[in-house]
Amino acid sequence: MQTGSPPAGSPVRTMDQETLDFIQGMFELVRAGNADALRPLLEKGAPSNFRNQRGDSLIMLAAYHGHLDTARLLLEHGADPSVCNDMGQTPLAGAAYKGNVPMVEMMLEHGTSVESPGPDGKTALMFAAMFNRVEIARLLIDKGARTDAVDSKGMTALDYARTMGAADTTELLAAE
Repeated sequence: MQTGSPPAGSPVRTMDQETLDFIQGMFELVRAGNADALRPLLEKGAPSNFRNQRGDSLIMLAAYHGHLDTARLLLEHGADPSVCNDMGQTPLAGAAYKGNVPMVEMMLEHGTSVESPGPDGKTALMFAAMFNRVEIARLLIDKGARTDAVDSKGMTALDYARTMGAADTTELLAAE
């Protein structure tokens, strides 16, 4: 489990098994969408920004699995909706990929950048375009997403829509 990288030259600390089990339990509650069981832990001060071995934060997993109440609870307790996992994916991109409009709206309402590119430059709009998520693509564009943004391969959202055969988002983006 990660809570961030220690500064260079700092001693590496290891956690005891009880602490690791507690953190793992929090991840299981988030994956299951069990906001009721998670709430008292957060209210007692459990950090809302834990990350697992793949860099997935609690909010990333809530967003990806579509657990709105759990995501809302985490955000209310300070979860960062803009943090990337080790693959450079953000909760917004995960929600766009899954086609979850209410989750996308909530991430944007809580301050995540509409662009929110990962290290490879892929934006949430690119994910929406690839998987023909027209409503999400329209929402992102309306909130200021750049249709001309390019990723590290030089591809735009329109390029991805065309490559993936996503006819509806191709039409939307071509008209922009």
